[in-house]
Amino acid sequence: MAKAKHNVSNEIRRLRFNADEMTQKQLAEKVGITRQTIVAIEKAHYSPSLEVAFLIARAFEVPLDKVFTFEFRED
Repeated sequence: MAKAKHNVSNEIRRLRFNADEMTQKQLAEKVGITRQTIVAIEKAHYSPSLEVAFLIARAFEVPLDKVFTFEFRED
């Protein structure tokens, strides 16, 4: 039986750079989470809740799919 794999990637670093080089701390404050959480999400070490994902997209004023990409494949 094939094992399913998935990956959530993001464009947070690029979006921060394009937003006047917004810092991780500034983004965290806008979203209402810690800078360490932003770091973990940005490095794809942690997948945010749906609510946090939407808040991050809102902070950049872009749709959710411009911030996060979900890949699913079966090997």
